[in-house]
Amino acid sequence: MIDVMQAMAEPTRLAILQMVRHHEMPAGSIAEKFKGITRPAVSQHLRILKDAGLVTERRDGTRRLYSLRPEGFAPVKALLEDFWDTRLDRLKAAAEKHEKR
Repeated sequence: MIDVMQAMAEPTRLAILQMVRHHEMPAGSIAEKFKGITRPAVSQHLRILKDAGLVTERRDGTRRLYSLRPEGFAPVKALLEDFWDTRLDRLKAAAEKHEKR
């Protein structure tokens, strides 16, 4: 889960995740969206996202196509839901306590 959170914390990688969220994109098209970032740097960001399980890579001839892997976010989602559920439980208990008064 730490790898997932660290991968998402970097602004360029977060932008890449947004780009591939709804459709598969070739690495070259992803790299073109970033001014001032080299293609090798974008490739490194893609590798980190892939290693964290957040994107999948598919080869099509010489192209590498990337798409979002929603199940890669499951550990973070579970953690956040646990925090959210705990807070909601406390809010509910406080409201019920207040209602009894």
